[in-house]
Amino acid sequence: MLLKGARLATFDPPRVDEADLRVEGERIVERGRPLASRSGEDVLELEGAVVMPGLVNAHTHLYSALARGMPGPASAPRSFVEILQRVWWKLDRALDAESVRLSGLVGAIEAARSGTTMLIDHHSSPSFIRGSLGALQGALEEVGLRSALCYEVTDRNGREGRDLGIEENVTFARERATALARGLVGAHASFTLGDESLEMLARAVSDTGSSLHIHVAEDRADVDDCRARHGGGTIIERLDRFGLLASRALLAHCVHLSPEEIQVAHAKGCWIAHNPRSNMNNAVGYAPTAALRRAALGTDGMDGDMLAEARAACLKMPTSWSSTTGRPPSCTATTSPAISSSVSTAATCARSWWRGDGRCATGAWPGWTRRRSSRAPATPPATCGRGWPRSSRGGEAR
Repeated sequence: MLLKGARLATFDPPRVDEADLRVEGERIVERGRPLASRSGEDVLELEGAVVMPGLVNAHTHLYSALARGMPGPASAPRSFVEILQRVWWKLDRALDAESVRLSGLVGAIEAARSGTTMLIDHHSSPSFIRGSLGALQGALEEVGLRSALCYEVTDRNGREGRDLGIEENVTFARERATALARGLVGAHASFTLGDESLEMLARAVSDTGSSLHIHVAEDRADVDDCRARHGGGTIIERLDRFGLLASRALLAHCVHLSPEEIQVAHAKGCWIAHNPRSNMNNAVGYAPTAALRRAALGTDGMDGDMLAEARAACLKMPTSWSSTTGRPPSCTATTSPAISSSVSTAATCARSWWRGDGRCATGAWPGWTRRRSSRAPATPPATCGRGWPRSSRGGEAR
């Protein structure tokens, strides 16, 4: 295939060029201007459309797409844990095979329209565990997106639910890998996992050669629970005690970790998925972005628009920096690796689990998307994200 008349945008370093691209199989094999078409070659005239490396959503919950328009709970949640209990843990129990598949289709289409070509999804459907990741995989591959999928292991659904969740992670990671999909080992959070469950998760990671994907200190309740029930230590210490802070482990949120704890996680090879819009929506606080080094952006199920997430991160970041470092508030792409590197997640985060280097260059894997330069990026409809349902005007759903 020959792409003609493109504006090629790359993020690291930021640059825009005008050129043609030739793609053969899974590689960009030639870049230049002009490139002559070959006999029998498909030619796509872009007429100035922007071509950019595909973006990566490093932490999402595709089933959140089904919450749009869902009535809010009869009694408004007063805490993050109540949001989980009254909204998300009710929704995930209602999911069946068809709703899981449809949530994957909706999420994948939105992501593709927003320039996101890889999704790292953290799935939960207690009434449909065995085969759930395969159902998601089929939907995502139908759209043509890459994915790293896991099932959320937790103790809240009893031993049977926990064991089936671990089985689903192991089976998918071992048997369902394709050119577009990989498996991780999913876990909910420290406050819903006992020591026996963490031991089983560590074995699953070891047996599959994969890595852990877990929520860490999203809300202070997670931190307080760990101190109260597990010897007064921190979540990072607890995960490390079970060998779960291994290379390529993906820790979502990390809002209530200290800079020192983040440094320990990074030293172990962990990535941190920063989800600024969800954190603000749930009023759980804001991650210490000044301390982040190996970071990537996630939407936590808000939508698939990583540029919107990056904008929110950039606008909110000065508040975090000024309160923790004393630096004056400002918003530039170079003020934090959490922003500058995570916007180019195809080149940073994704290659820890996947090939691809986030470039529109010869030899690169073309995980690219294109947009008309004369239009604003496609914006998905208003969503409730991982808070509780909101109306399109931003008020509480009735």
